[in-house]
Amino acid sequence: MLSGIERTDTTERELDELVELLRSLIRIRSVNPPMPDAPDAELAAARFLEQVLGAEGLRATVVEPFPGRGSIVVRVHGDGTGGDPLLLLSHLDVVPAEPAGWTHDPFAADLDGGYVWGRGAIDMKGMVAMEVQVMRRLARVARAAGLDPATDPIPGLRRDVIFCCTSDEEAGGVEGAGWLVDNHPEWLRAAAALNEAGGIEMRYGGVSFYPIQVAEKGFVVYRIHVHGRWGHGSVPTADNAAVIAAQVVTRLAEPGPVRLTAPVAASLAKALPHLTARAAAAIQARAASGAAPSSGAAPASGAAPDSGAIEAAIRQLCDPVMARTVSAIIRDTVSVGIVQAGVKYNVIPGAAEIEIDCRTLPGTDEAAMRSELRRRIGEELWSRIDVECVLVGLPAEAPLDGPLYPLLEQVLRDHDPKAVPLPFLAPFATDAKHLARIGVPAYGFSPLLMRGDDNFLTMLHADDERLSVEALRFGLPVLWDAVARFCA
Repeated sequence: MLSGIERTDTTERELDELVELLRSLIRIRSVNPPMPDAPDAELAAARFLEQVLGAEGLRATVVEPFPGRGSIVVRVHGDGTGGDPLLLLSHLDVVPAEPAGWTHDPFAADLDGGYVWGRGAIDMKGMVAMEVQVMRRLARVARAAGLDPATDPIPGLRRDVIFCCTSDEEAGGVEGAGWLVDNHPEWLRAAAALNEAGGIEMRYGGVSFYPIQVAEKGFVVYRIHVHGRWGHGSVPTADNAAVIAAQVVTRLAEPGPVRLTAPVAASLAKALPHLTARAAAAIQARAASGAAPSSGAAPASGAAPDSGAIEAAIRQLCDPVMARTVSAIIRDTVSVGIVQAGVKYNVIPGAAEIEIDCRTLPGTDEAAMRSELRRRIGEELWSRIDVECVLVGLPAEAPLDGPLYPLLEQVLRDHDPKAVPLPFLAPFATDAKHLARIGVPAYGFSPLLMRGDDNFLTMLHADDERLSVEALRFGLPVLWDAVARFCA
């Protein structure tokens, strides 16, 4: 008997509790970098969750390894017969929000039109709230049996469940998940982790696809020092560092070659039978180049497809937002972030700096990325620059054939019979990178059912970020079911 663990429904009372929890989290302005009038907001958010979980009889550990950077960890216990724990991972910090672009105060957490409005609703306090609600449910199962949820095994639970919510993810996680991995890896070691950015409905051609993140790109941040010659503005020269920098930037804007990784190839193979005839024909027409699966078979990772043909197909089949995303997950990308040169209008600059953000596919290391930069820039310009590596984050990849991924697919199909789950390679970084260093595979699974024309990608870090109550009504039982089936 599972004694309550088998529950998958969400009562109206519990939904109200979940919505109010999300609203309370949004009102804590845990912006990264911190707002001047709220320098300790991430710590305040961690302390708030400590109180919420403490009210259920759970004992959380809150750490502040850097001023204002609060992270929280709490564990409930199974009977130990099911294997290593499951980790529920999330983060407390959010990106800045300029109120002028919003129709609602980004930190008021207004409940209007069936939505909770505010910075972090999607990324990722909605998931934080659902994970906390799962921990609340587990604690309540124990208490209903007259047990102490902080120390006694939860009835029906065979694995431990760890909840960890970190600071600093939006700045690379070094002072959050990274610090925990370096200093307390035993708190986070698990069979697998559920993380952000997956299990969210995306409609295409009348089909409800549910990408589950199984991999994410790495990143390399470079600072390029451009060398020119100082001079008087009245006598133009080819040694103008600003002009050289402009040439470098132009060459870095080249899209670069396409390379299909195993997760992307697997995703295409799963999607193909569900696409419209027009879309399927467009993909199959390019299969000969190694760009897409043919007859359901995935091409080998590392094929050298026709980049131009693929770009044309992407523009033909996808809306602009999706087209940019797809283009980003089939190649290593370079984005220019900062260009600095000059001291005065009539002084030819003798030095310039360019800072770039490179996102690397699994299989591309820093040396390979540097070689690609050199190829794009060309030897003549390369001799005029020095390239400094500032920051590196490795790609992360979780297995498709492990015990958790097939379960996540099945849970989605059980809750939405029309669901088409797909493995997904994220173009952005999450705290999964830090878990990879201790061998914990992470799957992006923050299940949400999108409402009307809602699009997860267009609301990520955007003005008027919001999450519908119906999305939460769908998401909580799906998350609960995934946890219960894996751990019970």
